[in-house]
Amino acid sequence: MTVIGIVGLPGSGKSEAANVAAEMDVPVVTMGDVIREECRDRGLDPASDHGTVAKALREENGPAAIAERSLPMIEGELESNDTVLVDGIRSDVEVEAFESAFGDAFLLVEIDAPFELRADRLDIRGRDASADDGGESLEDRDARELGFGMGEAMDMADLTIENTETLAAFQRTVRTLIRDGPEALDQ
Repeated sequence: MTVIGIVGLPGSGKSEAANVAAEMDVPVVTMGDVIREECRDRGLDPASDHGTVAKALREENGPAAIAERSLPMIEGELESNDTVLVDGIRSDVEVEAFESAFGDAFLLVEIDAPFELRADRLDIRGRDASADDGGESLEDRDARELGFGMGEAMDMADLTIENTETLAAFQRTVRTLIRDGPEALDQ
């Protein structure tokens, strides 16, 4: 059994790593889905209220609230799968919750990319609005994520994948990690 947790700033490649896992028939539990569901339960728009609801969930139920709500989904997938990928870890407290639940079977992977490259990727995907259009800038998103404790979570990573090359190269690296384990990567 292996639970691979993915952590990284917006635009670093977390969703792409999850896509690779899904293509390999590895179940993906996306912590953001917990937040999107809570947005809908509160009658809010997940697209515009995601950050506000994520913050509210943590304030109302403690800093590990989203991880705790994700645990049953992960455990359910592990009943019929050897590996599960968890996308969207945002804090050291969440890392600690997963380490407590899964012990040595939990592998935390940081995906890293420089700011300008992340900004370009988000611009291409149409995901980064500037403050001028009423959206949340990448700087603001980074600050929000780091405010949750993401910097501390990234510091706890068992390994880091530098996502600065081509998409195909990144996908190969993620496939190798999932198929052969972290020892197969040239780190």
